[in-house]
Amino acid sequence: MSFTLKQLRYAIAVAETNHFGRAATVCNISQPALSQQIQAIEDFCGTPLFDRLNRAVRPTPFGREFIERARRVIDGADALAAFAIGQAGNPERPIRFGLIPTVAPYLLPEIFPALTKNLPGLDFAVSENRTEALIAGLVDGSLDIALIGTDAPEHGPKLTSAALFDDPFVLATSRDEETAAPVALSTLAPERILLLDEGHCFRDQTIAACRLDSDLSARTFAATSLSTIVEFVANGQGVTLLPQIALRKEATDPRIAIHQLVSPGAGRRLSLVWREATPFADMFAQIAGIIRETRAGKAARAA
Repeated sequence: MSFTLKQLRYAIAVAETNHFGRAATVCNISQPALSQQIQAIEDFCGTPLFDRLNRAVRPTPFGREFIERARRVIDGADALAAFAIGQAGNPERPIRFGLIPTVAPYLLPEIFPALTKNLPGLDFAVSENRTEALIAGLVDGSLDIALIGTDAPEHGPKLTSAALFDDPFVLATSRDEETAAPVALSTLAPERILLLDEGHCFRDQTIAACRLDSDLSARTFAATSLSTIVEFVANGQGVTLLPQIALRKEATDPRIAIHQLVSPGAGRRLSLVWREATPFADMFAQIAGIIRETRAGKAARAA
């Protein structure tokens, strides 16, 4: 028996997510099928790759070494494929571009026309997903670039991160509420802060900025989108932080009031990330530059 690249990608995905179900979702395969492939590797090796715990899995000592070696194999295979594709200059397929949900609907209308204008020979296949899934997509090769609002992870294949721009947070309240601006986050009632559901990096950033304890954040109402949260805020059912990038779309309701935060406030830095082992690094850096310049131009016009 020899291991297939798919099997190695499955094992890496399980190690990255610490969960068979999430790994199966990332790999676009059913969980039983993924488990069967992992079992086939373990049968060949004669020892488990993972310790099966109650709610998660962890690599065994042998599994950790296996995963590290598997990553090197996958990196080499991906670099070889990228080299072959890159001989024609531009990739023959669309650039697979993933964005987090708290950016995609707000930034894409700005940057997509600029990208297609400045890079007329390229096509883009755009998708939206949470940070964890986007990073997994870079790891398994299903994505070429990803726009995220957190630091790129240090584990796994080496990733190149190009900073785009800072995205400050503001406070959204019902217009009927009396709020003195600028607002100090420490003055907010924790139980009134509305959050996105688990898995969104913006949720984690809000929890950190507002210093919510884990028990309270677990009990707080959680929504699947900022639009849903804003509707609750408009009806006086709580307050929320919003990224400034979302205001043009989410703050148009006359029932909503937007308040600046007391310095230093809170915010995030948006970055474009891609695998270091790619022949298209210069192209991806050019894409990052176009996004950066487009956003800066819009900010200058709004000033």
